[in-house]
Amino acid sequence: MVEKFLEGKGALITGGASGFGRGVAEAFAERGADLVLVDIKTDLLEETSSNIEKKYGCKVVPIECDVSKSDQVKAMAKRTFNELDNIYFLFDNAGIAPGYRKDFMKLEEDLYDLTMNVNLKGQWLVAKEICKKMRRQQFEPYAGKVVLTASMFGVIANEKSFAYSLSKAGAITMAKMLAKTLAPKITVNSISPGYHVTGIYHNSLDTLMSVHNDGKAQTPLNRIGDVDDVVKVILFIASDASNFITGHNFVIDGGISEVGVPANALKVDL
Repeated sequence: MVEKFLEGKGALITGGASGFGRGVAEAFAERGADLVLVDIKTDLLEETSSNIEKKYGCKVVPIECDVSKSDQVKAMAKRTFNELDNIYFLFDNAGIAPGYRKDFMKLEEDLYDLTMNVNLKGQWLVAKEICKKMRRQQFEPYAGKVVLTASMFGVIANEKSFAYSLSKAGAITMAKMLAKTLAPKITVNSISPGYHVTGIYHNSLDTLMSVHNDGKAQTPLNRIGDVDDVVKVILFIASDASNFITGHNFVIDGGISEVGVPANALKVDL
């Protein structure tokens, strides 16, 4: 049986319509949480929210929001706390990966700005607006918990994916700074997934494998990751089992970053 350890607690998930966001949303709902799901893909967001609400009987609030726009983030945060009386867990997950195959010489300025604005500025804007109220909540021992989505490319720099790799390295550093700023009321950690079939790879195993193989990546655990690999780590962080961990980056890549061979070339046109 699944323990309802999130009952009475709210969770906000950006990029919540698909991929890691949707997987975490389902797992949280199953454990009793009410949800705010944030995304820019309106139809998919509504579908995901409706399906989770019907399946688990929890409250699910879909909010369309471009996390790179401060006015939209402020409006989203205001509505969030009007709909739910608390946000115990923030999964700051929204991200994009344009500009594959582009090193710093080839990358266009507009793609650099877009990537940084969504992946880094967006995480900062969301965390700032939500944590203002989160840190005043009366949960014990912590008022709330935050996780930022980074990437193994933020751990092992990938020069062929310049802006994405740089933005995810920034997310890891930002999580450490937020952990210092928000302690001891809120824990903040980051996750760095590896090769998982998500929207970044157009939800296509073939596309993912073409990038994986073309880059000659070698994963010690000898398989591609799935969404559930990430969901299990997020559940651990959300639970009391992680209560003495903050400022840490959880690498979920099958060992590539530590003992494998990261991709060294990305020639495939995504």
